[in-house]
Amino acid sequence: MTFATIAEKVHRGARIDEAEALVLFRHPNLLELGELAQTVNERRNGRKVFFNVNRHINHTNICVNRCRFCAFFRRAGEEGAYLMSLDEVRARAEEALQQGATEIHVVGGLHPDLPFEFYLELLATIKSVSPDLHVKAFTAVEIAYLAELAKLSIPQTLEKLKEAGLGSLPGGGAEIFAPEIRNQLCPEKISGAEWLAIMEQVHAAGLKSNATMLYGHLESIEDRVDHMRQLRELQDRTGGFQVFIPLAFQPEHSQLKIGGSGTSGVDDLRTLAVGRIYLDNFANVKAYWVMLGEKIAQVSLCFGVNDLDGTVVEERIGHEAGADTPQAMSRDGIVAMIRKAGRIPVERDTLYRELHAY
Repeated sequence: MTFATIAEKVHRGARIDEAEALVLFRHPNLLELGELAQTVNERRNGRKVFFNVNRHINHTNICVNRCRFCAFFRRAGEEGAYLMSLDEVRARAEEALQQGATEIHVVGGLHPDLPFEFYLELLATIKSVSPDLHVKAFTAVEIAYLAELAKLSIPQTLEKLKEAGLGSLPGGGAEIFAPEIRNQLCPEKISGAEWLAIMEQVHAAGLKSNATMLYGHLESIEDRVDHMRQLRELQDRTGGFQVFIPLAFQPEHSQLKIGGSGTSGVDDLRTLAVGRIYLDNFANVKAYWVMLGEKIAQVSLCFGVNDLDGTVVEERIGHEAGADTPQAMSRDGIVAMIRKAGRIPVERDTLYRELHAY
């Protein structure tokens, strides 16, 4: 099995298997890999690159879990612990609307003392600012926690959240599915199998979601390919994933600051390219510039990537971990970044409907 035979298969539009994905990960010629990934991307998306105007609201960092890779969480009463009031949430949503945002992205810690009703009010507060604001909120981990709080099944919990204004789900909490690695990273978090089962129910409820993979910590490339395999199998069944987002581990302030952890630019580009080629049933692959940095994110547009996330505004989770990128990017900044890569910037909404091509 060689790169050439795999490339020939990809050019035919045939699906590659896990062994072939491993060959791609190990292929020494990064530019050849990028070219193959870009061929796959352009066949599907042409030269368009998506972004959206969005605002992150991380409503609390108080969390019952103690994930070793996370520098965001605090215990209640600990220095730096916070919980936003609903008035603060409303003010941020109003500011986002004035800046032209179409999406509010809500993710936070698993707060030990908040009732289920708080989360319904949180959604309703954002929607009260404008019914046109799409609320992408709560990872599968948060959904499991909310179902427990509410003493409801996952489908019943999702129904209540939808009624309050939930529009779609982010892809966080997937981390890496390999049980032995996951147990070292986040032993208190739901398992990879549970994450997948919840996402299947999310899709059955008519909600779209994203899919992520945290890489560059304790995992092997075999673990990465196995993670992508499980995402691809679920996508075959539901078609509910909108985008694959590899998240580069930020070791700086993590308990996992160990030798060799963290990613290189080459590793980032390789992972995005293999994701594009292997995940043939995902329309979109996102370079999350907050964690990758602006320059690697821009270069990734030649490695199969067709989405750069958005303006973001006040992202806290990656930055607490040590991301040294800005906390926001302007619409003009993203447009210029895409144009300079020789691509066509297209502003989208959360559900990947095109709003404006530049």
